[in-house]
Amino acid sequence: MKDFFEGIASLFQDFLFIPFDFLRIDIQPESWFATNVVNFIFLLIGLVLFIYWMKQLKIFSKSENTEEDEEVFLI
Repeated sequence: MKDFFEGIASLFQDFLFIPFDFLRIDIQPESWFATNVVNFIFLLIGLVLFIYWMKQLKIFSKSENTEEDEEVFLI
């Protein structure tokens, strides 16, 4: 079982993080914006999803009846 998790660690460290190592080591001294391009992409995606979510909440609140449920439950 230990070999399985070491294999996963090796996969990420040796192969999947190569582009990030390139951004961190080779480009960082030259341009701060180029090294943070992935962060900017995630920030943009989050902003777009947040705006979509707010629009959906606005549509939902307009379509729902404005009266509140005033039922009283006796135990």
